[in-house]
Amino acid sequence: MKYAVRILLLFALVYSVSVFAEDKDDVYHRLDAASADLNRLTNAPDKGIPQDILTGAKCIAIVPNLVKAGFIFGAEGGRGVATCRVNGRWSAPAFFTIAGGSWGAQIGVEGTDLVMLFMNHEGAKHLLSADWKIGADANIAAGPWGRDASANTAVNASTAILTYSRSKGVFIGVNLNGANVHTDEKAMREFYGRDVNFRAALEGRVPAPPAAHQFLADIHHNFHEAEASK
Repeated sequence: MKYAVRILLLFALVYSVSVFAEDKDDVYHRLDAASADLNRLTNAPDKGIPQDILTGAKCIAIVPNLVKAGFIFGAEGGRGVATCRVNGRWSAPAFFTIAGGSWGAQIGVEGTDLVMLFMNHEGAKHLLSADWKIGADANIAAGPWGRDASANTAVNASTAILTYSRSKGVFIGVNLNGANVHTDEKAMREFYGRDVNFRAALEGRVPAPPAAHQFLADIHHNFHEAEASK
């Protein structure tokens, strides 16, 4: 009985991520938190995201707080924001939810900062679709750490999505296979003040509102530094 209650609580965690909306201030905070997470992952002295990886990425999706919980059954859920390169610039942000679960020997509740880099056309295509399952629909792997990614070129070339994650200050790997990604339509309406298509935003067909300017400036700063140093 006790186990059943815990499993139901885990399902409630994932369900709440996909159903309950944030208000506009919460969506703004998501952008700020995403920028802070990317800064930490790109500026780590020894284990930052490699410069070659940043330079080659077509899109980026950031989940500031991916909640992973488990007791026999593990579950994860979070809200994220994405942007893509379009003609040398970064698109207006698009908001999504991620939720899923996997069986395994897990226990406890943990928050993880997650960055997903979409490295080729296949990866970007799945992100643009707005509704897809990680692992089943796209090749995904934990990205290499360190400033020089040259030794991992062969792996990166065949991988659609590379993931980078950090929990309690420690850089870790996460298993996202089976997690579902969906458009966060409520967050899109809160942020843009109207219905905006997820794909249209990422394809550069939607002007970025003033509230997105700092987020996009932070994205440009991190990626431009990587490009300038090559």
